Amino acid sequence: MKIKLFTIPNCITLTNLLCGVGSIISSLVYNDLQMAFIFIIASAVADFLDGFSARLLKQYSALGVQLDSLADMVSFGVAPAVAMSVLCGQMPSAFGLNEMWSEVVCYIPLIVVALSALRLAKFNIDETQKEEFEGLPTPGAAILLGSLAMLCERNSLVIELEWLALISVLVALLLISPIRMFSLKFHEWGLGSTDNKIRYGFLLTACLAINLIRLYAIPAIIVLYIAISTVRWVAKKR
Repeated sequence: MKIKLFTIPNCITLTNLLCGVGSIISSLVYNDLQMAFIFIIASAVADFLDGFSARLLKQYSALGVQLDSLADMVSFGVAPAVAMSVLCGQMPSAFGLNEMWSEVVCYIPLIVVALSALRLAKFNIDETQKEEFEGLPTPGAAILLGSLAMLCERNSLVIELEWLALISVLVALLLISPIRMFSLKFHEWGLGSTDNKIRYGFLLTACLAINLIRLYAIPAIIVLYIAISTVRWVAKKR
């Protein structure tokens, strides 16, 4: 069986992967969490474009599916976990932990890597996630954690070491939670369906938030996405 390696979607997926590696290098080598976040955003854009180009060009392949998961593991699992771990090493302890215990806490964000792997592996075999997601998608988790790291480095936000570790654990648990989260993929453009109304309302609110509070809007938008999805999930269950 002949397998085409360098299709347009695969090349875009590889761009996603390289941006993820760039984010890790920015965090570990240059201690630049702002650039690390920029690379995560670039990865998210590439992640959207590879699926879009595959649908547009009808270049679906089993190789592309596996490659996408591998790239996402690096860009949306390892990269944000590393950024949060580096940030933890820069932040003061809320409870006055000594140096040894502070170092131990700095490793807690790595749980994001493990649960991202579970999330992505499950997604590949779960046929119920074509129209919506179960658990927080890895790009959303990465953008939330990466944006917090970026804002803290800019001295725009101060979050103590222990709270950063707790946020990382909560975000990691959301990755494998049973909460059904809506997708932003439009299958039709009208307002007829409830999910389309939710999508348009969410996108409008996100645009307003970016206009009003600028960079602070980035983590707020992801939190809003989680909140709306949770309310929607609970309402559907009832």
